[in-house]
Amino acid sequence: MNPLLILDYAGVAVFAATGALAASRKQLDIIGFLFFAGVTGTGGGTLRDLVLGLPVFWVVNPTYVAVCAVVGGLVYFTAHLVESRYRLLLWLDAVGLSAYGVLGAAVGLAASGSPIVALVTGVLTATFGGIIRDLLAGEPSVLLRPEIYVSAALTGAAVFTGADLAGLTLAPASLMAFAAAFLVRGGALRFGWTVPRYKPRPGRRPEDIP
Repeated sequence: MNPLLILDYAGVAVFAATGALAASRKQLDIIGFLFFAGVTGTGGGTLRDLVLGLPVFWVVNPTYVAVCAVVGGLVYFTAHLVESRYRLLLWLDAVGLSAYGVLGAAVGLAASGSPIVALVTGVLTATFGGIIRDLLAGEPSVLLRPEIYVSAALTGAAVFTGADLAGLTLAPASLMAFAAAFLVRGGALRFGWTVPRYKPRPGRRPEDIP
């Protein structure tokens, strides 16, 4: 099977699961679970396709919507078995981010031929679904957590793009890129890896300005 197709379905399913877990934390009904699963599972890919001017993937193939619905339903009946749902949400998000960072880069590269576009679409595809999920759920955004997030998606997109330009075939390029992204995001979750943050300095008083 095409490794990108595997990453595509895996990304949709895993992000759908994180959306449903967010719904469980808010104690929503089954419709709320399905809605959160659908929006989170398809959000990143939808933005990617709109930016690239491509037919939206779940409109072309509604199976993706069915995958989100099935995952949302499964989480509705099993979420109570998980002791720390937010921790599971973060780790599943890491898997989805890694898969979608690679897929987004591949789609962007195929559509435009530009490595820069591939990096941008990789990051957008990997992060937008999680951003929407957190906004709708009123949860602290993953973007505002101290450890690395967007950089992990960028790492996966960059590794895939570089491997493709170096002439690697699809399977090893995808595997390497997924592993690199997950290593960065997983390490950030496990060890608290961060990048240097902006440190504000006191502003100058008006009377001190010549």
